[in-house]
Amino acid sequence: MRRLLLLVVALSVGSITSAFALESTVKTLKVERGLTPEGKKCIECHAEKQPGIVADWKSSRHGHVNVSCIDCHGVEKGYETASQNCAGVRGTDTYISVVVTPKTCGRCHSAEVDQFSKSGHARASIQFHSPDGKNFKAMTALMAKHEGQGIEKFKDAADMAGCMQCHGSDVKVDADGRPLKETWPAAGIGTTYPDGSVGNCVVCHTRHRFNIAEARKPAACASCHLGPDHPDIEIFNNSKHGHIYNAEASEWNFSSAPDAWEPGDFRAPTCAVCHMSGIGALTTTHNISERLKWNLWAPESLVRNSPDPLSPLTGEGVAGRQKMKTVCSNCHTPLHTDNFFEAVDINIELYNEGYWKPALALQKELADKKLLKENPWDDEFQKVIYHLWHHEGRRMRQGAAMGGPDYAHWHGVFELQQDLYKLKSISENRIKNGKIEE
Repeated sequence: MRRLLLLVVALSVGSITSAFALESTVKTLKVERGLTPEGKKCIECHAEKQPGIVADWKSSRHGHVNVSCIDCHGVEKGYETASQNCAGVRGTDTYISVVVTPKTCGRCHSAEVDQFSKSGHARASIQFHSPDGKNFKAMTALMAKHEGQGIEKFKDAADMAGCMQCHGSDVKVDADGRPLKETWPAAGIGTTYPDGSVGNCVVCHTRHRFNIAEARKPAACASCHLGPDHPDIEIFNNSKHGHIYNAEASEWNFSSAPDAWEPGDFRAPTCAVCHMSGIGALTTTHNISERLKWNLWAPESLVRNSPDPLSPLTGEGVAGRQKMKTVCSNCHTPLHTDNFFEAVDINIELYNEGYWKPALALQKELADKKLLKENPWDDEFQKVIYHLWHHEGRRMRQGAAMGGPDYAHWHGVFELQQDLYKLKSISENRIKNGKIEE
């Protein structure tokens, strides 16, 4: 009799398990917990049509706390990006927005959105998409006239596939509230929206999982911070920090709560540890300018001293350096940290005084004598001086600041001295001959 009962129980459990297995596959997901009827409808429909989205959501913190599609995508009828293009809401009183803006994220993550708005990331798109932006004129000419070769249908091509995928776009929508292809999808950090908000949280916490562990790993930054003009991931890999990360990160804990992710969870810092994470006496921040002393990307490096996120000098450099030293103090002695940053500052000052200022003086003299071409991209002098600061100069400065010796030296100052000698030669020949070389 006991065996019979056990068999009945086993068969019953097996049936329940089989039924649950069928119910729990992504395409047949049924949600019965505390979600609104609209939320359930969205999830069940998208489980059929875009199962990858629902699979991500199932394993996210949003999924665990019953934040559903409609909670983020639902908007009022009159909202700037409101639409009913989704068949599930067409003809109802429900309106959705394809794009989810920081105004929505800020309903729950207000501190993070506020911190971001004060950071250098916030100007990433505005500086060249807004007519008032510092680089609007130069970048528009570069993308449309030169890279797009002045052909009307290609004027946005370089931006669509390149620039806005890191810097961000200025999202525009059609009459039905659907974003235009020239402005979306955009994976750029400083994307701006019709509702006036700025930022793109899913650049680092990719949708629809929004995983904190993902955002803490260097790969989250590396999709933009790489290449000849700011090879930060390459510099990180060249550094001792990168060496340890690449050797041991599979053993680390990336999932601790914010402000609780400390040494012990990791043995060496990632980008997030130094620039954003709560560590020691520092709390978490989404203002990536907060712990910086210098601007290391401009033609001349100056100490940060502006509260304006649109300024190249946003931040408070002296306080920023002290905060970065606080990060270092969790693993290094004061002597080690002080000596390291003195070496950093010497390299930055060498760049300013030994390379940029002499190069700028040569350029000014040629400009005064009208010995520069109108098209900078067809002028050897102007191309070399651009690479001097925008490529080699950044590599020298950023390589020094992040402990990447090969980038500070061979890809940095070694190439800078060659650039400067070439600029001097071009300048001397133009002044001597009174004309631009053929």
